[in-house]
Amino acid sequence: MTMLRRSRHRLLALLGTAALALAGAVALPGTAQAANILTNPGFETGGLSPWSCSGNLGSIVSSPVHGGSKALAGAASSSDNAQCTQTVSVQPNTTYSLSGWVRGSYVYLGVDGGASTWTTSPSAYSQLTVSFTTGASQTSAKIYVHGWYAQGTYYADDISLDGPGGGGGDTQAPTAPTNLKSTGKTSSSVSLSWSASSDNVGVTAYDIYSGSNNVLSVSGTSATVSGLSSNTAYSFTVKARDAAGNRSAASNAVSVTTDAGGGGGTGFKQAAPYLYEGWGDPPNPTTVMSATGIKWFTMAFVLDSGGCTPAWDGSRALTGGVDQTAINQIRSAGGDIVPSFGGWQGSKLGANCSSASALAGALQKVIDAYGLKAIDMDIENTDEFENEAVQAKILTALKTVKANNPGLKTIVTFGTSTTGPTYYGNRLIEQAQSLNANIDVFTIMPFDFGGGSDMYGNTVNATEGLKTKLKSTFGWDDATAYSHIGISGMNGLSDQQENTTPAIWTSIRDWANSHHIARLAYWSVNRDRSCPGGGVVSNCSGISQSTWQFTSITAGFTG
Repeated sequence: MTMLRRSRHRLLALLGTAALALAGAVALPGTAQAANILTNPGFETGGLSPWSCSGNLGSIVSSPVHGGSKALAGAASSSDNAQCTQTVSVQPNTTYSLSGWVRGSYVYLGVDGGASTWTTSPSAYSQLTVSFTTGASQTSAKIYVHGWYAQGTYYADDISLDGPGGGGGDTQAPTAPTNLKSTGKTSSSVSLSWSASSDNVGVTAYDIYSGSNNVLSVSGTSATVSGLSSNTAYSFTVKARDAAGNRSAASNAVSVTTDAGGGGGTGFKQAAPYLYEGWGDPPNPTTVMSATGIKWFTMAFVLDSGGCTPAWDGSRALTGGVDQTAINQIRSAGGDIVPSFGGWQGSKLGANCSSASALAGALQKVIDAYGLKAIDMDIENTDEFENEAVQAKILTALKTVKANNPGLKTIVTFGTSTTGPTYYGNRLIEQAQSLNANIDVFTIMPFDFGGGSDMYGNTVNATEGLKTKLKSTFGWDDATAYSHIGISGMNGLSDQQENTTPAIWTSIRDWANSHHIARLAYWSVNRDRSCPGGGVVSNCSGISQSTWQFTSITAGFTG
């Protein structure tokens, strides 16, 4: 891979429509009344509930929409069509009309086990409509919308199921959720998880209560409650709900006190410049540590050596080589490392592992090899950053390893514009919220902007844009948003000849300290040496500086 460049820079085999009829009726079907019996049909709540999406590939977006301000996005992958469903109570022997507005390549709308229709409309919303008749004893129907394999993200909005609601058919409540526990907290949020309930028809949603107040509803078995007060005790319970509106008894209660305000968030602070053992005359890390006081390094890059198997650079074994030696040296000197998965190019685990669970398994191998406290997913280029299904796969895998490794901190690193996240950066943040991925640090790379010489101003503006996006997406206050932010710069000359001098990097560090962000990094220690006029090369910065000067400045980051 070109390591200087860390910028952001089955055709369908079966496309027939299902024309299956539901169970036949003995009497003539009733006439549907014109009333939409779906809940959250236009996704205007800002959440999925009570919709449930396969593979955690569904999320709520603010663009493109058909009506209102929100819509559903389904990130269909090569192995998952991102089907989103909602189960509702219906009356037997009754005709219903199902319609919805969709956008994308090969989008389907239908009822499980019955009629469906599809269209392809990649550049604009198009309406789909289909009718079906319920069976003689049918009391529920599962409505679905999905894309098609490897055809990219689809969008759906304003879905309507017109007809009479159920009522009286299902009176059995789900069983109570069990094993409710807190999986994380900040000064303004608490993350929860629980074991699933069962129901005679099916659970469609879980309602989270703070005391007696229903504060959030979700379709899965985890959630993050935001907008809380700092340093405050809360008691949470969860109830399951089915399509007929029957609610279970409450789960066990869990009490959580949010973190104190001010410093905010996770309490995680990390000054960790990148060190790369496969390129650029790598220095002895203990020499750098002794000269600068730095304690953490971000080790680049873990890639796929084939078959979703992690290896340094995709070729060097996790243990026994130069990377293991460097890690041992760092830890012997009182420091630690965070491995970075991905980067600008190469064979990446996020893109090549077949599923989120397979990717989580690959990440776990690296976590186990080194007993890690944190991992960084450097999400770049079209194969990961600009592929929304891969974004979802990565976030789901991070959610899995975080749940399986208590205390593990998860970091995502991605490119930015001078004013904040791009479309794909915003999409990444929105998916993290929708999937309840509980990411600790969102790190932007404020360089290679494509022009502009004010690297301090551009970096601050980009970071403020990220803060604004995190606040609007998660409901955080300023302090909490800052506490989930990282900055990863490029020392000296960037690929596009932008110049971050030691003085500018010092100003960026001081700004980062004054706003109490979580992480400061730069690319790379290998380049933290002087070569004025040397250009953009692997083992020096291209400018006049002292040896290890950028690392010394970074070591002064305390958050």
